[in-house]
Amino acid sequence: MNKRGFTTTILHSDRSKPIEHGSLHKPIHTSVAYGYADARDLAAVFKAEQAGYLYGRQGSPTAAALEDKITAMEEGVATIVFTTGMAAITSVVLALLRAGDHLVSSSFLFGNTNSLFNTFEQMGITVTYVDATDAANVSAALRPQTRMVFVETIANPRTQVADLSAIGELCKAKGIVYFVDNTMTSPYLFLPVHVSASLIVNSLTKYIGGHGNALGGAITDTGQYDWSKYPHIFGNYKKGEASKWGLLQIRKKGQRDAGTSLAPEAAHHIAVGAETLALRMERICANALRLTQFLEGHPNVARVYYPGLQSHPQYERARELFHGASGLFSFELADGIDCFDFLNRLENVVSSSNLGDNRTLAIPVAHTIYFEMGSERRASMEISESLIRVSIGIEDYDDLIADFSRALCNSEVRS
Repeated sequence: MNKRGFTTTILHSDRSKPIEHGSLHKPIHTSVAYGYADARDLAAVFKAEQAGYLYGRQGSPTAAALEDKITAMEEGVATIVFTTGMAAITSVVLALLRAGDHLVSSSFLFGNTNSLFNTFEQMGITVTYVDATDAANVSAALRPQTRMVFVETIANPRTQVADLSAIGELCKAKGIVYFVDNTMTSPYLFLPVHVSASLIVNSLTKYIGGHGNALGGAITDTGQYDWSKYPHIFGNYKKGEASKWGLLQIRKKGQRDAGTSLAPEAAHHIAVGAETLALRMERICANALRLTQFLEGHPNVARVYYPGLQSHPQYERARELFHGASGLFSFELADGIDCFDFLNRLENVVSSSNLGDNRTLAIPVAHTIYFEMGSERRASMEISESLIRVSIGIEDYDDLIADFSRALCNSEVRS
């Protein structure tokens, strides 16, 4: 069969394998356990000698169908889905790193991921945070004990774009696992496999699911890393092709042991939502670009952060790497304008902590998702007290521009 387009592939993914009763979607399999007529088959599945299902904590046919979709989107070799994006990252670190190992991470990091890495530091894993917009900073931080480099494609909330290609070349040359968070761009706007990523994480809750009705996360192996050279693969998982060892260990020592498998109902919601990813992202990117261009010229806005604007420090990099600049941006209000009063004046924008929804959402960053970091760390990340993060949805642009115009024009500058 000829290679199909992005949306066509997703729409017909379920039907690429036998499916019950001619259904167009993979049905929701709610069974917790799976039986075998031959006990030898049961044992073979336990030993990972043949494919099959054992127990709901280790996956389901519905989750497996979603995994196939994500693998196709990311042009990877295999995927595991999890309860959340954070569960996915946690499972990877639990499965692949040990006390004494070193992790290099972007300093422009999502708050919960930062908190998670702080927890792993207490367990003996050393983490060094660097400005990942320049691969030289990553290179300078490497040690003999460095096992992994973690970056986000577009940082949340200040939208810095990592030096993705150069970091990939560095990790490939050094034999280091290159772990890329593709949530902000989604597989429609960017494929980390093209910059030599080893593992890709997506929060399926966000753009891929898109509808704000299901939590989920995914880890995709790109096939770019040689797991036969990774020092922490357990003997039990050195079976078959070495390209499968890393993901097998993540599934067994991460997903299974931590109990982070995605429920069938959530997998079904996300799989259906994913069918319109390309259509939604085109509308979202168009809305975000037009709105940020308007905000950049407004007297009551001090600064706008969006990779689609020519004023952005990594504008050329974003234009080269991404199909679009995505739907997340942030902006600072002019001095003296209260961010809470401004947000309360918006009518079509929801004050909410999620992102990647069909609806436009906004949140005062310093007072919510980055509050726990403390003022000193926020200052180091240049997160001001007036910074507002916006996740643009698919609303009619005229309604969005009218809403922001009205809220900004009615904002009073307090002395």
